[in-house]
Parts: sequence; structure tokens; C-alpha cells
Amino acid sequence: MPSRASDQSAKNAPPPLPAPLGVPVADSHTHLDMQSGTVEEGLAKAASVGVTTVVQVGCDVRGSRWAAETAAAHDSVHAAVALHPNEAPRIVHGDPDGWSRQGAREPGGDAALDEALAEIDRLAALPQVKGVGETGLDYFRTGPEGKAAQERSFRAHIEIAKRHGKALVIHDREAHADVLRILKEEGAPERTVFHCYSGDAEMAEVCARNGYFMSFAGNVTFKNAQPLRDALAVAPLDLVLVETDAPFLTPAPYRGRPNAPYLIPVTVRAMAAVKGVEEDALAAAVARNTARAFAY
Repeated sequence: MPSRASDQSAKNAPPPLPAPLGVPVADSHTHLDMQSGTVEEGLAKAASVGVTTVVQVGCDVRGSRWAAETAAAHDSVHAAVALHPNEAPRIVHGDPDGWSRQGAREPGGDAALDEALAEIDRLAALPQVKGVGETGLDYFRTGPEGKAAQERSFRAHIEIAKRHGKALVIHDREAHADVLRILKEEGAPERTVFHCYSGDAEMAEVCARNGYFMSFAGNVTFKNAQPLRDALAVAPLDLVLVETDAPFLTPAPYRGRPNAPYLIPVTVRAMAAVKGVEEDALAAAVARNTARAFAY
């Protein structure tokens, strides 16, 4: 009988390599800096199953600098830079927990947020940086006291993306109506991506009318995710992307184990089944869409 320790070890073990895709695709949103192993190992493992491009996403100033540096060093990596929605109120209120890995700090106020946004603006001008994000609103982890900082940061990121001609990568968690409202008020950039799409089919139709890309992650495979599958079913094929958001959201049947770009084929196959199209057709569409969304 297996021991409890061996059971836990199996749950923490990386899932096996899936069968390679016949048509190469991109992971439109990943966090290589939060995954085990080296960047080179992760990229090689992904490429071996047909995931030949990744978009490395920053969540704070330090992570955004790392994303830009990593993209500069690897042709198969593109960067997106931003302050995560939950990072903005932490900067303003001086909370060292969460995304930021810079250690404890004194409360910074609006001036500190302006300073951080100025660095994101500088990074967004770099040629290897193809997106500004993940930015947006998160009402799940940040309470009402953080909404003002989140909204100010989101509006600033929209302006940065438009001024530099970069894709806007949106994090939207339990904030659909306000995210759509602010995009309308500010005027969305030409290329806008809803990362880890979390809306329903009705919202997918709104996104489609506005030409927003919808990127689906491993949670589209979860048993309780029928609303996501309904949204994918109505999303136009030319606006659909795929991502891992690794190390999070590992697709079934590996939910709870470490995620990484090499697991994209699992999600691609599940998405093809939902859309009722051949695997290669979905992969080809996703590859075209990702290149168009991030202009690479």
C-alpha cells in the first residue's frame, strides 16, 4: 500500500509529456520565473511537444524587468510587462505580501505607484516587449479599499499600451462589468487580450463584437467549468488564444500538479473538442491569432 508521503510526492510531480501537436502553437501567458528548472529546460520541453513560443508575463516591476531580459535572451520568448491589479494597492498601501518579491517597505502612496508605472512605461518601449499586462481589476483578492488604486493603475496601463502600440493583456477576476466599462471609457488598444478568460458566453459575445482576443487556460478542462466551455463555444475562432498561466491552472487530469508550457497540448485538444474542429485546425488558428495579437 503506497505511503501518504509517496501519494503526496506523486501529486507534486510534473505531469508526463503529452503527445506533440502536429501544428506548433504559442503559450500566450506564462510565468517562467515561478516554475521549477531553468528557462532553457522549460523552453526545450515545450518545443518538444510543439509549443515553440511563449509570452512571459511580469506582475510587478522586478518581474517585468526579468521578463524583458529573458525575452531579449531567447528568440522564442516575448515579454509582457505590468503591475498586476493586486500589486497596485500593495504599492500604495505598503503591503509587502503577494506578488511583490521586493521585501517589506514603508507605505508608498500615489507617488510610489507613479514611480512603478514610469518603469513599466520605460520597459514597454523595448522591442522584445510585445504586451502591457497583466493589468486590469481583481475583486477576488483585493477588497473595496483597493479599488481606487487598481482602477488608476489599469487606466494608466491602457494609456501605456496605446502609446507604445503594444497589446493590452487583461486580468479580470470577478470584475467583468467594470473592466468592460473602463475599456469603453478609455478606448481599448487596437489589440486587447482577456488573459485566462473567465466570463460567460454573453460576455464572450461582447468581447467578439469589440474584437477582443479571449485566451483560454487549463481551467476550461475542469468539471465545474461548463460556463467557460459555453463561452469558448461561441467565441469566434479568429479571436481565440491558449495559455497555461503556469505554474497555475494545470489542466485535467493533472489539476493540482505543477503546470508548465509543455502542457499546452492538453488544453488545445480539449478546446478543439469544445469547438468541434480538428486539433490541427484549432492549433493553426491559435498560432495565427497569437502572432496577430502580440505583433511578432
